[in-house]
Amino acid sequence: MSWTIPLLTLMSLCTCCAGQIVLTQPASVSVSVGGTVTLTCQGNNIGGKYVYWYQQVLLSAPRLIIYKDSNRTDGIPERFSGTNSGNTASLTISGAQAEDEADYYCRVWDSDMVYLWRWNPADCP
Repeated sequence: MSWTIPLLTLMSLCTCCAGQIVLTQPASVSVSVGGTVTLTCQGNNIGGKYVYWYQQVLLSAPRLIIYKDSNRTDGIPERFSGTNSGNTASLTISGAQAEDEADYYCRVWDSDMVYLWRWNPADCP
């Protein structure tokens, strides 16, 4: 029997503006246990910025899992990997596990240390 894991990203919370950059993520993605899934975060020329990925399991605080595009934080399994090029950053989960079911967020940081992604789009100018 195969189980499907809904890997969710919240579109309503993931589109925001700061300067000339607008970040967008798909509303939701699903994958079967053991399968591979890629989540994307798109923005104007974000390949020249650092991208950070967060995982938020239900009723828990967001946890940083990937920093500076492709570096895993301590304790994050090798099945999680990140890339960033051009206008698209990607988080790939290879061999997805049931415990990977969560919301995933991207954040971009520029060289001037300005947050380019905000939790609430209502805060955008």
